[in-house]
Amino acid sequence: MMEILAFGAPGIQEMIVIFLIVLLLFGAKKIPDLARGVGKGMGEFKKAKKEFEREIHEGEVQAEREWDETKPSSTQPAQTEEKA
Repeated sequence: MMEILAFGAPGIQEMIVIFLIVLLLFGAKKIPDLARGVGKGMGEFKKAKKEFEREIHEGEVQAEREWDETKPSSTQPAQTEEKA
């Protein structure tokens, strides 16, 4: 049963069949427009991914900076109260 679920990568014959179906559905004139739209969509996705990763990195840096500011510094001598 597991062999049925593991299809693997499509071969050249499957790719030709898929291309012919797309050609019949959309026509030869629409395929370049579709490819251009897919390319633009992928570009926008990559741009959004980079922006998200940049914001995450900036948040990590800011949190680390705030953490360093709140913990006591080991270079400063400890202040103790002396009672007379």
